[in-house]
Amino acid sequence: MALPIIPRILLSRLQQTATWFPIVSLTGPRQSGKSTLVREAFPDYRYVNLEDRQTRTEALEDPVGFIRNKPNHLIIDEAQYAPDLFSMIQVVSDERNEPGQYILSGSQNFLLLKQIRQSLAGRVGLLKLLPLSYREITEASESEQLSTDEFMFSGGFPRMITSGIPHDIFFRSYIDTYVERDVAGYLDVRNTSAFRTFLELCALNAGNLANYTNLANDTGVSVPTVRSWMSILESSYVIFTLNPYYTNARKRLTKTPKLYFHDTGLLCHLLGLTSLNDLLESEYLGMVFENLIVAETLKSQYNADREPRLYFYRDDSKIEVDLLDFTDRHSPIMAEIKSGQTYHDRYAKQLLSIGQQLGISTEHLYVVSRVANSYRHGNVNVSNTNNWLLR
Repeated sequence: MALPIIPRILLSRLQQTATWFPIVSLTGPRQSGKSTLVREAFPDYRYVNLEDRQTRTEALEDPVGFIRNKPNHLIIDEAQYAPDLFSMIQVVSDERNEPGQYILSGSQNFLLLKQIRQSLAGRVGLLKLLPLSYREITEASESEQLSTDEFMFSGGFPRMITSGIPHDIFFRSYIDTYVERDVAGYLDVRNTSAFRTFLELCALNAGNLANYTNLANDTGVSVPTVRSWMSILESSYVIFTLNPYYTNARKRLTKTPKLYFHDTGLLCHLLGLTSLNDLLESEYLGMVFENLIVAETLKSQYNADREPRLYFYRDDSKIEVDLLDFTDRHSPIMAEIKSGQTYHDRYAKQLLSIGQQLGISTEHLYVVSRVANSYRHGNVNVSNTNNWLLR
C-alpha cells in the first residue's frame, strides 16, 4: 500500500522546541524522514545539505564564512560532515541570543551527537524521530487500512510505505547504505563482513537478554568489539535495549538488558522472512510481535517528547513480565505480550502477582495479543494489537 507524504506527530513539538532553544537537533535512524520533517516544519528557513559535495567543501574550507554568510534561520542537514561548523554555530547563536536559529539533522547520529556535546551543550533542544508509527500510517490513510500484522512485517520506514518499494529490495539497499556510509568509517575492511553477521545475530536474539559473550563467540570477534558495535547500533537507532526493573534488595533480579529493534520490518528482513505469510507461520512470530509492542510503545513516548521509562521484570525464579511502562510514574502500566489469537487465563498469572508487589492498579494491567477484540477479563485488560498501537 503506497501513501502520500504522511503527517508526523512530532511536527508541532519540533516547531515549539525552536521557540525555546537557539538550536534544535533532530536525530533518528537513516530514512526515518528527518529531512522531510524539518523542511515541512520550517518552510521559510534556508536549507543546506552537506551530503552535496560542493556544499560540504565550502563548509570544511571556510566554516566561519559558511555560517556568517547564511541567513539567521538555517537548516543544516547531515551536519556531522563538517565538525568545525559546530563551534562557529555556538559563537553566532550566542551573539544573536535568539531562539530557533539553527536546525541540525543527520544520519550519523553518533558523530552528530558527539559534536553537539562538545560544542553546543546547553544550547540545543534534542528530539528523536523514529520510523512511522502505526497510528501515523492509519490516520493518513483515508480508505485502505494497513492491518497490524502487515505493519508488523513491513515496518514504518516512510520511503517504503509511501512509494511501495518491495520489502526485500528496500531493506537490502538500506543495510548496504547503512554499513557502507554510516558504519564503515569505524570498521576495517575485514570487519565489515563480520559486522553484517553481527547484525543478523542481533536479529536472532531480539527479545532476549543481550549476551555479549555469546554474540562475540558466534561472530568471531572480542567482547569489547561486540560492546562497541552494540553502541554503534544503538546510537544509530537500529536497536535499543530494555533494562530490567529493580525493586529492592529482597530479591535478586536480572541485571542484563534485553535487545530489541526499532523497526520490525528491518528485523523481519534480517531474519530472512520474505512475506507476511512467512512471518505468521515462522518460529519467530512471538519474538517479532513482542518487539512490535515494545518498540511502538517506546515510539509513542518519543513522539510525545517524553523520556521513556520502559522496563521488563525478571527475577531469579524466572518470573517475568514483558513490559513495564513507568513514563507516567503516577499511572504505571504493566503488559504481558502474547502473539496468539486466543486469550488464556494463565497469561495474567504473573501480571497479577507482580502488579500487586509493585503496587500497580489492576486497571493498568494488560495482556496484549492478536485477539480480535479488546475487553476486560477478571482483573486484567485484554487488548488487541490495534487498540494498543492506537491508544
